[in-house]
Amino acid sequence: MFGRLSPQNSLVEDFWRLHQELDEVLGDGLSSLGAIRSSPRGTFPAINVTQTPAEMQVFVFAPGVDPKKLDVSIQQGLLTISGERQIPVQEQATYYRQERFGGEFRRAISLADEVDPERVDAIYRDGILRVRLQRREASRPRQIEIR
Repeated sequence: MFGRLSPQNSLVEDFWRLHQELDEVLGDGLSSLGAIRSSPRGTFPAINVTQTPAEMQVFVFAPGVDPKKLDVSIQQGLLTISGERQIPVQEQATYYRQERFGGEFRRAISLADEVDPERVDAIYRDGILRVRLQRREASRPRQIEIR
């Protein structure tokens, strides 16, 4: 699919070609979703971002987080979700491995211009925070009648 790398091609040309081929395969389907600021795999909390013609939704998977310790804000086109998950410490226990995240966290998602920052709601239930961001009426798809 990507062809062979050869000594005659410069590294820049190879990366440019890869970029163009990925654009052809993926299209711009991902570009209209909120851009998630770079995060390494395994970052807490995990998030999913979805969209419909009417809204964008961000699902934040944060089990064990007290909803009172969550903060959701929008500023300059950036949705920021921050909080803290406290893990009880067992005084007499020796940990051989501890994978559960505890402490403060922060995730940031760039919002598309068509999101209306005045029409946002957030609900935390069963360890999942759902943030719904409505699109501006003018940016919603609509059918135009031909006369």
